[in-house]
Amino acid sequence: MADGKKNKIIDPETGKRVIYYSSLENDDFAENSINRKPVGEDFVYIHKNIFWRIAEFFLYYIVALPAVWLICKVGFGLRIKNRKAIRKVRKTGYFLYGNHTHFSDAYIAPIVAAPKKAFIIANPDAVSIPGIRAIVVMLGCLPIPTERKAMKNFVGAVNTRIAEGKCVAVYPEAHIWPFYTGIRPFSANAFHYQAKLGVPAVPMTMTYRNRTLFGIRLGRPGMTLHIGEPIYPDPELGERENRQKLRDQVYDYMKKISDNTPQYEHVLYRKKKEEETASGE
Repeated sequence: MADGKKNKIIDPETGKRVIYYSSLENDDFAENSINRKPVGEDFVYIHKNIFWRIAEFFLYYIVALPAVWLICKVGFGLRIKNRKAIRKVRKTGYFLYGNHTHFSDAYIAPIVAAPKKAFIIANPDAVSIPGIRAIVVMLGCLPIPTERKAMKNFVGAVNTRIAEGKCVAVYPEAHIWPFYTGIRPFSANAFHYQAKLGVPAVPMTMTYRNRTLFGIRLGRPGMTLHIGEPIYPDPELGERENRQKLRDQVYDYMKKISDNTPQYEHVLYRKKKEEETASGE
């Protein structure tokens, strides 16, 4: 069968889209046609120019933040549960970990972290669209380098933002699966920075509900964001052990919310049969 990433397949019984996947860890259904540009040693993560900083503040707080709040609240019907948990990390830098199930995930972190600025670790596609690289960086994107030599600058930027008391958002599943209602496996490597810096992590899980207006079901489901309590590294454990423990605690929270929250399945995800995967169909 065709891959749902390439062709839209509709289930005849439900009328819903079906996406066939081979790997929970590696398949990506972002469905963009962006030509990835390299993020090398010359990429500037932190700008000190005063005019850049003024433009950055204006764009983020005056233009983008109100706009994304309106889009998420009105357009996607966003509800946030347990937002009070964020108050507990207002005085320190922290990491925000969430499942990656919607193109608007980049909007969610700024809403959750406000009034703090949120920086989002993203793949290089985010800064590969011609003409808007500067805008995306101003809005808080921290693209993962495509060159090993650039890792020093990237790590330095993450460390600096945490030291400044900001929020750094991570989507450890890495790949977008639109409207997926489960939690996919992810590596403890995504918790390297938190374990090393000794700062809290706040887990969050997006779930989807049937959304209606005057009793009529709307085309797309409503979004409900569940925010967990801050999770701290164990000072008695080494960095490697802490990475794994933090990963397990965040995963367990996400899985518990996902499994115990009634959800509306807008897109049907189905595992490819072994013979189909082997033949490349």
